Amino acid sequence: MAILETQNLRKSFGALTAVDGVSLRVEAGTLHSIIGPNGAGKTTLFNLLTGTYRPSAGRILFDGRDLTGTPAHRVAHLGLARSFQRTNVFPAFSLLDNVWVAAFACAPSWKGLLWRRADRYPEVRARALAALADVGLAGKAGQPVREISHGEQRQLELAIALAAAPRVLLLDEPAAGLSPEETKRLVALVRALKGRYTIVLIEHKMDIIMSVSDRISVMHFGSLIAEGTPAEIQRNREVRRAYLGGVAA
Repeated sequence: MAILETQNLRKSFGALTAVDGVSLRVEAGTLHSIIGPNGAGKTTLFNLLTGTYRPSAGRILFDGRDLTGTPAHRVAHLGLARSFQRTNVFPAFSLLDNVWVAAFACAPSWKGLLWRRADRYPEVRARALAALADVGLAGKAGQPVREISHGEQRQLELAIALAAAPRVLLLDEPAAGLSPEETKRLVALVRALKGRYTIVLIEHKMDIIMSVSDRISVMHFGSLIAEGTPAEIQRNREVRRAYLGGVAA
């Protein structure tokens, strides 16, 4: 059963069509990857799914509910969370404070915000600490973000997404800029989260894509040109020409 679906989704910026008639189905509980060359429209698709952009045409369905045009803050409350290509954290805050903000923002109610100290929300703190534990950073909860490595900041960004208690987790190039050792840790983390969450992954490192994906959709010039299992995508001639090159040979 599809938990996330697009129907003929389109986004144009003037004369440029960045997403062109994309119909996509993401099955609940799977890891569904989206690949394609730079400029293929992958991040624009994420921005549409999470409410950052309004579609020019088409529909977005989340668990059967029409989300088309829903603003980003409402999408987050409904259970769609994302990470970004570039690290997007507060460097002067502690790791715990960064995750606390996300956990609080997606809490059921902000009642009493003006009259209660941050430490008077034990349930929010517990959720933030649990998210840090999920990504292996609980031991550094009180440390300022500026003091941790780039790889750990990518893990932190994932913890921020998890703190929003998502049903679907959208990861936009989580391994970007990581060393081989950091990449291994990240892949292990994604594997550990697989099955607990429905995951939609954008990634350029094909060894990661082929090892963790249940299904793969391939974008080229804003359109979907192929979809299938990793083995099917590796054998697809059009995909080889557009993107994979020697990896698929």
